[in-house]
Amino acid sequence: MSNKISLIRSENLAKVSYAYASKVPEGMELLFLAGSCPINKDSKVSLINDFEGQAKLCVDNLKEALKECGASITDIAYTRILVASQDRKDLVKVWNVISDEFGEHDVPSTLSGVTVLGYENQLVEIEAVAAVEKKTHKNIQ
Repeated sequence: MSNKISLIRSENLAKVSYAYASKVPEGMELLFLAGSCPINKDSKVSLINDFEGQAKLCVDNLKEALKECGASITDIAYTRILVASQDRKDLVKVWNVISDEFGEHDVPSTLSGVTVLGYENQLVEIEAVAAVEKKTHKNIQ
């Protein structure tokens, strides 16, 4: 049994820069990660008015949360990316940073512009679902 997430593309749909679906192999556990925010250890938003910088920090924080679960970026099966902007150009900036960080692991994702996010000055948030082999994560009891 392969314990790798399968990324599914379609020849019958538009060519896009991400997989249309992902399939988690049987016997794996799903991890639902809270929205990764561009905050430091003091719970303060960093990089005010910097969409790209906040996107990178969100990915860095996401990687740390995954590590705590015994997982990595390649274990992610789905993401939802929220951007506090009505300007599509800002969404594209964020998408480019995050897709560069994910590299070839171009999971199915939803990219949405929203009016406001939870922290003051927050511009970006990434939600994720990952899959790991059973009993590999450290901090779940």
